[in-house]
Amino acid sequence: MLMPRHLAIIGGGFTGTLLAVNLLRHGTLKVTLIEQRPERLGKGLAFGGAGAGHVLNVRASNMSAFPDQPGHFAEWLQRHGLGTDGSFATRTHYGTYLSALLDDARKAANDQVTILEDQAVDLILTGSGCSITLGSGARLDVDMVALAPGNLPPHDLPAFQHLSSPHYISNPWSSEMARDLTAHDSVLLLGSGLTAVDCAQTLDGAGFTGTIYAISRRGLMPRRHAPALPFSSRRERPASMCTALLQSVRRRSEGIGWRNAVDELRPFTQDIWRSADATTRARFLRHLRPYWDVHRHRIAPEVADRMDRMIAEGRLHILTGKIESAVVHDAAIDIGWRRRGDARTQSLHVTRVVNCTGPLSDLSRTADPLLRKLADAGTIRPDALAIGIDVDRDGRAVARDGRLQERLVVAGPMTRGAHWEIVAVPDIRRQTWALARAITGAHWVEAEGL
Repeated sequence: MLMPRHLAIIGGGFTGTLLAVNLLRHGTLKVTLIEQRPERLGKGLAFGGAGAGHVLNVRASNMSAFPDQPGHFAEWLQRHGLGTDGSFATRTHYGTYLSALLDDARKAANDQVTILEDQAVDLILTGSGCSITLGSGARLDVDMVALAPGNLPPHDLPAFQHLSSPHYISNPWSSEMARDLTAHDSVLLLGSGLTAVDCAQTLDGAGFTGTIYAISRRGLMPRRHAPALPFSSRRERPASMCTALLQSVRRRSEGIGWRNAVDELRPFTQDIWRSADATTRARFLRHLRPYWDVHRHRIAPEVADRMDRMIAEGRLHILTGKIESAVVHDAAIDIGWRRRGDARTQSLHVTRVVNCTGPLSDLSRTADPLLRKLADAGTIRPDALAIGIDVDRDGRAVARDGRLQERLVVAGPMTRGAHWEIVAVPDIRRQTWALARAITGAHWVEAEGL
C-alpha cells in the first residue's frame, strides 16, 4: 500500500477518529482530519447525539478503541468511577472516552495533526496526489485520502417523501421527535430494529406517555444480551453459508445456546462473507439478514426490560406489515398499511412519524454532496449489492472502470459490501487499526506484512 507523508481523513466521527488516532500511534505522517460538524468530532451520530439514557449494546469489556489493548475502555470507565468491564456504559460516556483519545493523540503529536471544521465538497485524484476543495473555498493538497462517512442518514420511503416536520421526522436523532406531544398523541416508528429501540427510549425519556407503534415487514426486535454458559467454541470456519450454515447454527444452539452459537461465528464472519459468491450474498440479504441482525446485534438487558415494560403497559405496539400510503389531515396522519400475509389495507391514525429504517447504504441514492460527486465522476462506485462503496480487502476504493484507487481508501460501515460485519465497534476498531498499520508500514515491523 502507498505510504503517504500527508493523509487527509474526510469524516471525523467514530471511524475517522479511530483511524486518525491509530495513524498517530503507529507513524510519523501528517494527518488532517476534516469534519464540518464540531459536535460529531470524535463521536459521530451514535455517541454524539445519544440521550442520557442510551446505553451501549456491548459490554465495556469489548468496547476498547484498540484491538491490541482490549481492556482500554473498561479501565478508563473504572478509573472515572463510571462502571466495570461488565457494564453497559452510556453512549455519552463512550463519546467522552473517544473525545479524550483524540485530545490525547493531538497533544502527543504536536504539529503532526490538524483538525479542520469544514466540509469537503470535491476531491480530485492525480498520479501524484489528491486535491480537496473545501466548503470555505480553500484547497488542501495531500498524498492520500481516507473517506470515513460513517452511517449515512436513512432515505425516505415513497409514502413520506412529500411530508415534513412536525408530521414527519426524517432524522431519528432529531430533537424535534418528542416536541409538543401530549398523552393523547401517537407516534409511528418506521422500523423495529436498533434505531426504533433508540427512538422509543428517547420518547419515553422525554416523558411521552402516549402510544408508540413500530412497524416493519417482519416485526422483529433486537434480542437481549444474557449470561451465557462456558463452552468450547469453533476452531475452524464453517465451510458453508445460507441454508447449510443456518442449519449448523441451529444444531449448535441446541447444545450451547443460540447466543453462543451466534457469537462464536464472529472471528469467521468476514471470511465467510468474502468466500460467498454474489448469488449467495444476495440470498442472505433477502432472506436471512433481518434474523441475523436481531440475534447478532443485541440490546442491553435494561433496555430490553424497558421495551418489555412499555409493551406490557400498552404504550408500545409492534406491527408486522408494509406501509402503502400516508395522508395528512389537520393534526394527524392517516396511514394505510397492510399486515404481512393479508391483502386488506388497514388504517392507522398517528400524530407523528419517525424514520427508523436504518442507515442508507445505496450509494446511488445518497444526498451527500461529496459522495454524489465522486460517484458521478466514476472515482468511486457502488458495490455489487448496492450496500456500500466498492473497495478491495485492503480498503482501496474501486473506480467505475474497475481500477483500484491507490490514493483513496474507505473505512467504516460503507465498506460492508466487502466485509459485511463492519458496523459494530469491535469490527471498526480492527479495520482502522489494520489500515493505519498498513499505511504507516507498521505491519512490517514484526514481519506481519509478509
